[in-house]
Amino acid sequence: MARKNYTKEDIRQMAIDDDVKFLRLMFTDLFGTIKNVEVPISQLAKLLDNEIMFDGSSIDGFVRIEESDMYLIPDLSTWMVFPWSSERGKIARVICEVRKSDGEMFEGDPRNNLIRVLDDMKKAGFTSFDIGPEPEFFLFKMDADGKPTLELNDKGSYFDMAPLDLGENCRRDIVLTLEEMGFDVEAAHHEVAPGQHEIDFKYADALEAADNIQTFKLVVKTVARKYGLFASFMAKPLSGINGSGMHLNMSLFNNDQDAFYDETGDLQLSETAYFFLGGLLKHARSFTAICNPTVNSYKRLVPGFEAPVYVSWSGSNRSPLIRVPSDRGNSTRLELRSVDPTANPYLAIASVLEAGLDGLKNEIQPEDSIDRNIYRMNEAERRENHILNLPDTLHNALKDLAADDVMKEAMGEHLYESFISAKNMEYNSYRTQVSQWERDQYLELY
Repeated sequence: MARKNYTKEDIRQMAIDDDVKFLRLMFTDLFGTIKNVEVPISQLAKLLDNEIMFDGSSIDGFVRIEESDMYLIPDLSTWMVFPWSSERGKIARVICEVRKSDGEMFEGDPRNNLIRVLDDMKKAGFTSFDIGPEPEFFLFKMDADGKPTLELNDKGSYFDMAPLDLGENCRRDIVLTLEEMGFDVEAAHHEVAPGQHEIDFKYADALEAADNIQTFKLVVKTVARKYGLFASFMAKPLSGINGSGMHLNMSLFNNDQDAFYDETGDLQLSETAYFFLGGLLKHARSFTAICNPTVNSYKRLVPGFEAPVYVSWSGSNRSPLIRVPSDRGNSTRLELRSVDPTANPYLAIASVLEAGLDGLKNEIQPEDSIDRNIYRMNEAERRENHILNLPDTLHNALKDLAADDVMKEAMGEHLYESFISAKNMEYNSYRTQVSQWERDQYLELY
């Protein structure tokens, strides 16, 4: 979805041409939840003059109440009119930077943080970090009160078509809506699990890709409701079937040249690609808390359901954490397979970029590729091949994050402290709960 350098006058004219009546000013909180301030079109001039304020103390991970006045500064390139409209006119959205009352960029805004990390990339000599996401989601039926049930919308599986895939019409409508909004959709299909779907859209530079992920989630949930369905991006909503991932395909560019490609290199990968891969592998356990940020995320990262569990890489199989797809030239990329769609995309992309840049800075060589099914290797074989496990709980992932200064820097002090505090509270709350599984296993036995 190519961004355009809209001017203020462009925005004013488009608002008139599209009969826009409301403005949705969007930003993202610490946990990746989309927030918005909706104002009538009469406030457009105020928005364009950077005069819209809001109370930051009401947003998770933002600020204390005594320093709560925040400005929403519009990124005009993100102006978009939603294809759906209210009874009173169309709604346009614009994604905003959050700034403090003195005009400085607020360090607790995850989008601002990604912009900061992208500056690190430019200082390292690269022009862009491109991301191609592959988000998966489930479609559940809703009850009479509009609440989601656990009843799936179909019994389909990988690449199935109607009549098994009853979500096909919904998915087609999602694709058409995305294309109407400027997305370049590359693929849309049923995933492995019943009720599970995947829609892949074209890669973009890191900031635009993160914006696109947030917009994508909003579109999917909005369109699904038209069909009486609830779209969930929860990592593992149901036991016994695959969870939902959000693989990140990534590549570094020098102007128009893919820095990961070298025709003469081993596997036609450049030294840059190998060092970047080395950084990803070194910091993989540490960025897991960021890329898999919920208690539930670790119900997906278990053997037997196609999700990665082991820190390794390969160019030929899908059991390792990182895969090198076969495309070369300017399509050369690394695919990180652990990320799930509950991740805050701004934080996840910032963390993997800083991990890769650390690999480049310190010339970290990756271990040899693992070109056999790791799930069939025993523990001794994995140890012999220097294959580590990913953290198996949020608690363990947070410990790895806390021990890694590079990942702390990737988040910045404000976001890191807020994240660690909030996620430790989340895990401690989880620990106090007694599940039905425990009662079924132990109540009568003991």
